[in-house]
Amino acid sequence: MFELIDIGTLRGIGTLLVLIAFTAVTLWAYNGKRREAFAEAANLPFADEAKPDVSRNYQ
Repeated sequence: MFELIDIGTLRGIGTLLVLIAFTAVTLWAYNGKRREAFAEAANLPFADEAKPDVSRNYQ
């Protein structure tokens, strides 16, 4: 069976598999259902920052 598949066909199959994987990950990432989880993950670097004290009046 391997004698029937040349290097060009093998590379074409590999390219097709990578294209399918890329498309699947892109659709998963831009899916509306994941928006809230990604928004929360995007704010994780700022979770340890102290919040400014806005109770004081600066005059």
